[in-house]
Amino acid sequence: MIPKPKFIKFCKGNQIQPMLRMEYQPLLRGSSTQSKFPSCTLFLAVCAVGIGGTFQYGYNVSIINAPTQHIHRFLNKTWTSRYHKELNPDLLTFLWSVIASIFSLGGLCGALIGGSMAIRLGRKGALLMNNVIAILASILMGISFPTGLFELLIAGRFLIGINAGIGICVQPLYIGEVAPKHLRGGMAMGSSIFLTGGILMGQIIGLRELLGAEKYWPLLLSSSCFPAFAQLLFLPWFPESPRYLLIDKGDELSCAQALKRFHCSSEYRREMEDIQRECFALDGEKPKKPWQLFVDRGVRWQLITVIVMTMGQQLSGINAIYFYTTYIFEQAGVSAEKVPYVTLGTGGFECLAALACGLLIDYMGRRSLIIGGYLLMALWSIVLTFSLTYQELYSWVPYVSVTSLFAFILSFGLGPGGITNTLIAELFLQSSRPAAYMIGGTISWISFFAIGMLFPFIVNGLKQYCFVVFLVECSLVAAFIFLVIPETKNKSFLEIRKEFHKLNFGRNIKKEETAL
Repeated sequence: MIPKPKFIKFCKGNQIQPMLRMEYQPLLRGSSTQSKFPSCTLFLAVCAVGIGGTFQYGYNVSIINAPTQHIHRFLNKTWTSRYHKELNPDLLTFLWSVIASIFSLGGLCGALIGGSMAIRLGRKGALLMNNVIAILASILMGISFPTGLFELLIAGRFLIGINAGIGICVQPLYIGEVAPKHLRGGMAMGSSIFLTGGILMGQIIGLRELLGAEKYWPLLLSSSCFPAFAQLLFLPWFPESPRYLLIDKGDELSCAQALKRFHCSSEYRREMEDIQRECFALDGEKPKKPWQLFVDRGVRWQLITVIVMTMGQQLSGINAIYFYTTYIFEQAGVSAEKVPYVTLGTGGFECLAALACGLLIDYMGRRSLIIGGYLLMALWSIVLTFSLTYQELYSWVPYVSVTSLFAFILSFGLGPGGITNTLIAELFLQSSRPAAYMIGGTISWISFFAIGMLFPFIVNGLKQYCFVVFLVECSLVAAFIFLVIPETKNKSFLEIRKEFHKLNFGRNIKKEETAL
């Protein structure tokens, strides 16, 4: 059993709640107003976890596109010097597919171990240890060219995939647990902001004028070590997750010290009381394994929500948008040489959308943004289907396609692109949260791999009508969210759990609430 904090030993039943209210009531009356902005320490902590977390995922997804032809030549040259014969074109395609897709397999492995690392090492400890994997991956990819061993490139891409899988699992955990509930949405959006920032940075660094030239591609791939070193330098200065310290470790003193650093003196007691309430509700419950969530009736609909939203995010059609980007821009009159520079606009637009979502999420709420995002994506899917069909019929139609492309990216960034991970953190209590992220991450990486393998065939078969499939998918996910998911804005984790009780227990809700 996890050791309980000392204050629980002196309480019986629900007597802790009046005790806590009496202890903190004078302070809460004197500080009824809540700060609209995070403290400097909290803001910098989000930046410190983001640079080595989801930034790495976005950055490494992006940078592999620039050196494609250079790596093809490296594979041909290495194969010829090793076996004294030309590399078969089919084998070349296979090797390149392995290099590109092994990242997804690594991400899947990272998602499977990320939750366990967060429990054993702590959220902060898991992120720090994760940087060792990124540095080792960067070394392997960097020396692959001078050694003439393309196997090192494959191994490096696999390891950096593991790093991305762990980071995208643990970073939202940390941010969701350190942020106060009235700022939790905006703070949790740091994961999406750093992810899109990594994509944009990878596009910039991959330009021919920087590290996109043939002689620099090993440096481009090994540049992943710099975010890792940055996190190793800055993250140790910030505290561990207060919820992890109290609920998982039973260290009330360290929890209070961490809260004091993250929040001003008038707010940290409010957060302390919220964490103590959750700790008391869990009653020393151990962190759950992923398979335990599937048989736990108390989180049945939360788990279904995670599965639907995670698959919906990956299958929403955003990959189709990037697939058609070059074609749409060329039809609009952009020369092939300038397409990479114009494509930077898509990365910048997605980053701005994530920033806008971070500013709006705690004002408009999660439901309105994510439902609106999916419905707008469905609308733009209709427009893109027609505009791509009649692309060459009228001179103004290509500009409609360009506008729809950017509007689709904006809708994705304002809705499913940013809010999915935020909601996963909010739907579960401390004992279930790491396992939920492991399940969500696993489904996300499997969907990412599947869409990467199947999408070219879908496009070749359906052409522009593939957006009809995405129209149906976006509409169904929006309907599910509207019918199932409650608004979580400004609610504690215990209050959100109570919202799901009716769905999880039906007629037995009163009996379950009495037991709780």
